[in-house]
Amino acid sequence: MLDPARIAEIADELAAADRDRTIVPLLTARNPEMTVEDAYAVQRLWAERAVAGGRRLVGRKIGLTSKVMQVATGITEPDYGVILDDMVHESGSVIEYDRFSNVRIEVELAFVLARPLRGPGTTIFDVLDATAYVVPALEILNSHIELQGRTIVDTISDNAAMGAMVVGGTPVKVDAVDLRWVSALLYRNETIEESGVAGAVLGHPAMGVAWLADKLAQHGQSLEAGEMILAGSFTRPMWVERGDTVHADYGPLGAITCRFA
Repeated sequence: MLDPARIAEIADELAAADRDRTIVPLLTARNPEMTVEDAYAVQRLWAERAVAGGRRLVGRKIGLTSKVMQVATGITEPDYGVILDDMVHESGSVIEYDRFSNVRIEVELAFVLARPLRGPGTTIFDVLDATAYVVPALEILNSHIELQGRTIVDTISDNAAMGAMVVGGTPVKVDAVDLRWVSALLYRNETIEESGVAGAVLGHPAMGVAWLADKLAQHGQSLEAGEMILAGSFTRPMWVERGDTVHADYGPLGAITCRFA
């Protein structure tokens, strides 16, 4: 594992990239001995500094839970990152494009917890029982590390490429709809670019939340009541440019719209 000083240097580098809207070379190319545990240590330090600076932890994101996303990235196991209060936008928002180094959009469901979830041994039934409601959400991916050749170690260090999210549509109780069959059409400037169904996320989107609760337990952490969990994308990431309007139609669960200016 990397020594604490090097962990801190990498966290500083990623914080500077976020501040300056730049991209840094692959961490794994410069630190070939870097492990997944090192990457989560970088992410934890980055998040702790953000919270110490006045930002607030409001949830977690799960990434790379669907086959389509694993194929798109060349990474074969899920990861997670943190969601901070200033990352959350409402449907209809105009979002500053220059806030990000690059912008890609993913279609997801967000689980809002009524009760804590603590692993290990978390089941899909534990997740459903602890969930207050599920709501449509778009994740805005923002990578501070060059994309070509990234490994899961690079991605985890970069807060799993979490840039921001947009929440909208209709919140539903978990027993009001078969969550596996929630589907969405993703539009960019009135053209459908992607579509998908939520069952592509590990067979059921709640399985991603169960995976996360168990993974956090390995690091002495848990999911708390009130947290919002982005359960993973069921479409490939869609590139977005300045001026684009994004619209996701979730059918009976409503729609989300935002514009990047």
